[in-house]
Amino acid sequence: MISFEDFKKVEMAVGKILSAEKIPDTDKLLKLSVDLGEEHPRQIVSGISLYFPDCSVLVGKKCMFVANLEPRMIRGFESNGMIVAVSTEDGKFSLLEPNDEIPAGTRAK
Repeated sequence: MISFEDFKKVEMAVGKILSAEKIPDTDKLLKLSVDLGEEHPRQIVSGISLYFPDCSVLVGKKCMFVANLEPRMIRGFESNGMIVAVSTEDGKFSLLEPNDEIPAGTRAK
């Protein structure tokens, strides 16, 4: 269990995926360029490639992202956030996608 005060520290925001490409020599990793409503897009590395054999289907999608994680190097690429998704033991998978009218950069409350 975490306290409500700890939970409030997590910043979740709507991000629009601008580009997605498979990271070479990996099975699961994609490099995403994401508009989080900031001056410049962020690079986010995510282990969702197995669910998107054609990663171009992600371009233009709006999804929820954790926006205030410390940057982390993953296979030589800096990741500046985390996409929010759910999966089940039997392989079902879903990104958390807000309604289309919610703009990139909108923070969850």
